Amino acid sequence: MKTNVGKTKSAGAEPPRRPAVAPGPKAMKIRVSIVEDDGRVRNGLVQLINLSEGFQCVSQHSSAEVALADLPAAKPDVVLMDINLPGLNGVECVRQLKPQLPATQIMMLTVYEETEMIFKALTAGATGYLLKQTPPAELLTAIGEVHRGGSPMTSHIARKIVASFQQPPAAAARGMDNLTPREQEVLDHLAKGFLYKEIADALGISYDTVHAHIRRIYEKLQVRSRTEAVAKHLQQNLPASRNPYSTAH
Repeated sequence: MKTNVGKTKSAGAEPPRRPAVAPGPKAMKIRVSIVEDDGRVRNGLVQLINLSEGFQCVSQHSSAEVALADLPAAKPDVVLMDINLPGLNGVECVRQLKPQLPATQIMMLTVYEETEMIFKALTAGATGYLLKQTPPAELLTAIGEVHRGGSPMTSHIARKIVASFQQPPAAAARGMDNLTPREQEVLDHLAKGFLYKEIADALGISYDTVHAHIRRIYEKLQVRSRTEAVAKHLQQNLPASRNPYSTAH
């Protein structure tokens, strides 16, 4: 897995620029934890963070299971989270970790750029989404941004999200009112990033019944994928003041 984040130094090359970090009380450093199974990438990130002014790596974890056990004690300000982890994946790790560390900002740092994976991560509780080929200086800037309340994303990742909401209002609402209460519940859980088996367990129904509900949801909403269904659901449930297609004033 190739990434630029591990290449912070080379012979004769200038070190990456250190982004300006807004000074806080007593010049507090941003405390960062890393969840990444690739040792080379993880070590590169640790080195980058510890050698950059205004940042400190307080912990590193090679799996979601280890992170869930140890991260609450580390109390980082920002977590850099990979998705493709052995065992429990990064999205599920975020979903379980966020209730334990509500003030911690979690930023995905991954090779995945599929719209569905982005939605899963964001609905699970991530507040930023960057690709691993992000240059080191940009990564440091993004860590500072997410710590200050922003939601940094690689530009074409942001475009994917915007595009998913840019549907005519009729298309967004089509079929939504025809969903049964149970289908609405299933769609709500899909939007929260639940897997089919988890939806079955949460609603007390069988795995096959979940599949049947989802098939009917797709038919009624006239969509072909989970991502399209979740996009319509999220757009339909945006407050009027935030929905660009709302006619309310």
